Amino acid sequence: MNVLEASRRTLSRLKRAVAGTEVRPRVREIGRVLYAGDGIAIVAGLPGAQSQELIAFPSGVMGIVFNLDEDEVGCVLLGEDTQVSAGDTVRRTGEVVRTPVGDGLIGRVVDPLGHPLDDGPEVEFERYEPVEREAPAILERSHVNTPLATGIKSIDAMIPVGRGQRELIIGDRSTGKTTIGIDAILSQARSGVICVYVAIGQKASSVARFVEALRERKAMDYTVVVAADADSPPGMRYIAPYAGCTVSEFFMEKGHDTLIVYDDLTKHAQTYREISLLLRRPPGREAYPGDIFYVHSRLLERATQLNDEHGGGSQTALPIIETQAQNVSAYIPTNLISITDGQIYLSPGLFQSGLMPAVDIGLSVSRVGGKTQIEAMKRVSQQLRLSYTQFRELEEFTKFGTTFEPETARTIEKGRRLRELLKQPAHQPIPLAEQALLLHLATLDVLMEVPLERVREFEGQFRQAAREHLGDLLARVEEGQGLSEEDAAAVASLAEQVKGQFAEKEG
Repeated sequence: MNVLEASRRTLSRLKRAVAGTEVRPRVREIGRVLYAGDGIAIVAGLPGAQSQELIAFPSGVMGIVFNLDEDEVGCVLLGEDTQVSAGDTVRRTGEVVRTPVGDGLIGRVVDPLGHPLDDGPEVEFERYEPVEREAPAILERSHVNTPLATGIKSIDAMIPVGRGQRELIIGDRSTGKTTIGIDAILSQARSGVICVYVAIGQKASSVARFVEALRERKAMDYTVVVAADADSPPGMRYIAPYAGCTVSEFFMEKGHDTLIVYDDLTKHAQTYREISLLLRRPPGREAYPGDIFYVHSRLLERATQLNDEHGGGSQTALPIIETQAQNVSAYIPTNLISITDGQIYLSPGLFQSGLMPAVDIGLSVSRVGGKTQIEAMKRVSQQLRLSYTQFRELEEFTKFGTTFEPETARTIEKGRRLRELLKQPAHQPIPLAEQALLLHLATLDVLMEVPLERVREFEGQFRQAAREHLGDLLARVEEGQGLSEEDAAAVASLAEQVKGQFAEKEG
């Protein structure tokens, strides 16, 4: 009897539950592919799709909605277009593009969606974050007041970069732009800065070579490489810089200082132009769409120095741009120059004459970094820039066989030694403190008695001697202290000793 009563009660509850259930039809938007090819797809039947929304194809390939027309949707594919065919069904996801972030990405080479490209295991990550995010608000930002050493003498002395700054690297093809970006990463070995290198449209062999250079010098211990090479679909090349920026922001929001190198935004702009023309967007100047400025400005505005209330982290951006025939007034270069806080211009003429890095001091500028220099460097940088510019002007007259006064001839000889001192091999960054002592010598007459062809040899021996005998001074300079009169005398005395060794060898 108890079992029967329990059954009746259960049946009664089920009847009440069914009676109280309201059945409504569920609507799902299903689209159909009209055309697929060249990295894009045209889809009909998704009236509720939103801009930048992800849509899914039966093969597993995803697409990003770009165009919202009256009867159809234009999207860029994040996979091979051979896996999408006309007639395929398409469904909305209601999501935007996200990339994995986390400490497990450090030391890895991944594509913009977080898939490993280094033959390693699956990437360990903490969460997914949207690749497109709003830039930090003005009230979340702080002043740029801490140096970010690139390890390159000519840059750290005359075109300094601060943490949270956006400094453009610009120049013709094969002038050493990528080398400066790689050297800046190598220079962070002991600084605690986490680096992200974004390769956009580069040859796969070139990317492998850069990664190998980082591995050889143990720089991958603090670096993430996000790569979308030339063989990647246009959609992957388009989202690569945004994905790299999101990875960098993850560390910035945890209070870390980060450095991100975009190599390069010329290819990114060309990719966006390719996508836009295929989707029949109206072309503008040089066939770029009208919103090409916004494409890069919303990316680079995310680089900043956060204030203490928001963690105090920073993201320093070094975007790279390639010019053609030294035309810095072309459309994309002028856009990037107006967005960034300065530019490092690399001259083909200097490169061909053997001055490497081929930094043109006259056309390069840093609108922020001068406030970030350590005291010892700040003292000599303005004087060196002025004297170096003056030397370059005077040297032009030597081509005509002009006879100079002794003082002018001395200025030219001193300038030639400074130029020789600014030369630097690739992938051999120099600590800021050692740079400051070397450039302090350039303001004195010590180098005048060193033969021009042996200035580089003198530099190597002086740096070695400074590490052995002036370790305390180097530490104080690295912390931001200036050179006292006693310090300057000790540096000059050590330089005289090294110069004396030179004289003995020559004798």
